[in-house]
Amino acid sequence: MPTCEYCNESFSERGIGTHRRWCKGRVGSYDEEGGSRARKAEIRRETNETAIELELNIDGSGKSNINTGIGFFDHVLESFATHGLFDLKVQAVGDIEVDGHHTIEDVGIVLGKAFCDAWGDKAGINRFAERNIPMDESIASAILDISGRPYFSFEGMFSEEQIGNFTSGMAPHFFRSFAMNSGITLHCAVKGTNAHHEIEALFKAVGRAIDDASRIEGRREGTPSTKGGL
Repeated sequence: MPTCEYCNESFSERGIGTHRRWCKGRVGSYDEEGGSRARKAEIRRETNETAIELELNIDGSGKSNINTGIGFFDHVLESFATHGLFDLKVQAVGDIEVDGHHTIEDVGIVLGKAFCDAWGDKAGINRFAERNIPMDESIASAILDISGRPYFSFEGMFSEEQIGNFTSGMAPHFFRSFAMNSGITLHCAVKGTNAHHEIEALFKAVGRAIDDASRIEGRREGTPSTKGGL
């Protein structure tokens, strides 16, 4: 049986073509030397307010190691990674004795830059996605386009102002920072009666939508744009 040159697994003559297209996309675009480029990124960012180290693998299995000093924020970032099937490490030190604003905002900036770097030329991706995720009484939606044109919109109100040491209003602020730095168009909405559920569902919805939009479409060889680039 023929063997896939990307993973060394054997497949039937009928199935090898489809598998090769998927496997080629899974390991990313080709670099200038013709080798495969994994869709990964490592970013370190330090300011007078925060110091952040982040590692991302888009084509992961949902493993995460998150430490921001803000318990609920760690929890929803873990949910984002788990349900998006991203491998994600975040170590953040910030001025949380003031409040969590700078840490949450700056993690959004760094995570957005990491996705932008890891997508590379975006060749072959699905590009568009929509997800609606329930969590008990709450529903969150995420509609996105990996467009290269950053835009963010949010509809809804959170049922509580605070969850532990996480201010609910920082959830859309985080995703605004993420969208502006990843270069995506992102429309989000929530409704419910429990802020924990509303925000956790929102992080899950965005994670699932990014995974959907990032997947490689086996029938497509170039960038999904009539302009020829994103």
